[in-house]
Amino acid sequence: MHHFHIADDHPLFRNAILEVIKQHYPDSTISQSGDLDSTIHELEHNDDLDLLLLDLHMPGSQDLFGLILIREKFPSIPVAVISAMENQDTVNRAMGHGACGYIPKSCSPQTIHEALSTMLNGNRWITKEFHERLSPVSQEEKDLAAKIATLTPQQYRVLCYLREGWLNKQIGFEMGVAEATIKAHISAIFRKLGITNRTQAVIMLSKMSLNDADA
Repeated sequence: MHHFHIADDHPLFRNAILEVIKQHYPDSTISQSGDLDSTIHELEHNDDLDLLLLDLHMPGSQDLFGLILIREKFPSIPVAVISAMENQDTVNRAMGHGACGYIPKSCSPQTIHEALSTMLNGNRWITKEFHERLSPVSQEEKDLAAKIATLTPQQYRVLCYLREGWLNKQIGFEMGVAEATIKAHISAIFRKLGITNRTQAVIMLSKMSLNDADA
C-alpha cells in the first residue's frame, strides 16, 4: 500500500491527481495540503511517504523555495514537481535541485499514471521532450540553494517582500507582527545568506527566480 501526499492550492488539479491515484492505487493512503506551512507540518508527522507531489507555486512556495527546503529537511522523501510551468529551464532546475520527476499540469491522466508508476519504482520521470534537452544546474546555484534552504518559511517570506522593495513597517503590518520582529528576521536572513544589505539580498533571490512566462 502506497502513501501519497498532494501539495497544491488548486482543488481542481488536486482532484484530478486524486482520481488517477484512486483508479490505479485503490488501497493507497492520500493526504493533502494547500500551502507550504501545512505541507511541512504534514511531512514532520508522516515521514513514511512514498511520493510527495509538490506544486511550485502554492502559498509560501514561490519559485524553488518549497522544493529546496523540503529536499533539505526531508531528504528521504521522493518529491515530484507538478506545475503549470512548461519551460525547459524550470524543468532543468527542478530536477537539478532534487526532484525525482516533473509532471506538467497539462498531462493526460494516462501520462500521470505512467509518471507515478515510474517514480514509485525508484526511477526519475520527465516527458521525452524535456528529457532530450535536460542539463544540470551550476555549482553556483547549488551553493546558493544550500544557503536559501537554511531560511525558515517566515524568513523567506520576508526576503520576498524585500525584493518587492517593502519597508519593515509595511512587512510587519502585512505579516501581523511587530516591526522589531521583522528587523530580527532580516538580521537572521543576512547572517544565513552571508550578506550585509538589502541590495545583496535582492540580487541573491533574483538568481533563484523562475521565468514563469510559460506558466
